[in-house]
Amino acid sequence: MSAPNKSYDPVEVETLKPEEIERMRDEALAAFAAAGDLDALQEAKVAHTGGTSPLALANREIGALPPHAKADAGKRVGQARGAVNKALAARQTELEAERDARVLVEEAVDVTLPYDRTPSGARHPLTTMMERVADVFVSMGYEVAEGPEVEAEWFNFDALNFGPDHPARQMQDTFFVQGPEGAGAAEGESGVVLRTHTSPVQARALLDREPPVYVVCPGRVYRTDELDATHTPVFHQIELLAVDEGLTMADLKGTLDHMVQSLFGADMKTRLRPNYFPFTEPSAEMDMLCYVCRGESVGNPDRPCRTCSSEGWIELGGCGMVNPRVLVACGVDPAKYSGFAFGFGIERMLMFRHNVEDMRDMVEGDVRFTRPFGMEI
Repeated sequence: MSAPNKSYDPVEVETLKPEEIERMRDEALAAFAAAGDLDALQEAKVAHTGGTSPLALANREIGALPPHAKADAGKRVGQARGAVNKALAARQTELEAERDARVLVEEAVDVTLPYDRTPSGARHPLTTMMERVADVFVSMGYEVAEGPEVEAEWFNFDALNFGPDHPARQMQDTFFVQGPEGAGAAEGESGVVLRTHTSPVQARALLDREPPVYVVCPGRVYRTDELDATHTPVFHQIELLAVDEGLTMADLKGTLDHMVQSLFGADMKTRLRPNYFPFTEPSAEMDMLCYVCRGESVGNPDRPCRTCSSEGWIELGGCGMVNPRVLVACGVDPAKYSGFAFGFGIERMLMFRHNVEDMRDMVEGDVRFTRPFGMEI
């Protein structure tokens, strides 16, 4: 057996030469300094401190050296690896501090913002408008009255002085839910319809209350109209009814003036034009002064008004004194009491007040239409 090689010089091992150890150390330090973020530093860490890194491979060569040479080689490699680990820890601390500072800026949260991140909704403007109009009359002492949308034909037509042959009873205007019972039903028997106006609520109010009666009746109504820019088969009306002793057209005119001024401004005016309705006599169409041009476009070609077509007035709804036949049908003595009534469409009012051009926008459920009106309580 041969004796140990005590004359072996470790300097002759290439990877353990002092200059090679210094080169490996310097390359590791340069790689750490060049790392721009923690991911790059991790790659440099694996390359220069991992199990296959140059310094790790050099450390393995020490085991093949004679005992008297191991101490010096181990010292050189250990010092180099210690410097590398120290530089790695320092660079990691520096990059983590940079990351934390960047995150504080990029991911900053404004704690003064509302905590509820659920998008706010908005009430439908038709609901808001209907309640706003009703509030005008409630402030005058009126009571809000409601009734069924599926209504007996007697309340919808007969009690309101609509004759059996009135065009409004025909299928082109009315949704019939059920006809009179049996093919041979007696004359005067009532069918069932989707109410075509809120006037049946007025009849029910007169039957349920003793005069004087002051009610306002908002609600949904149905007619067999095609859906287009100015018509819809389902729409909303609001009507008022006042029955008391000594009421005249002057009381009706004053009530309408107050309503229009409350909704459109104190300088607004109204006018009445003769018309015919089965449930009122005399009857009239009520116009209000154009809220855009205030009548200044009439005869003035230099200032045309698209809203009123330069007529100065906008038709709002029908009104009149309650027909005595309606009072009799509802059990009210027309010799003692008189009354007036008025009704108009909420959709039409909304189009006037907010310049809505297409009625289909009101029924399609698009939040981009309802949200700009806001939330009103």
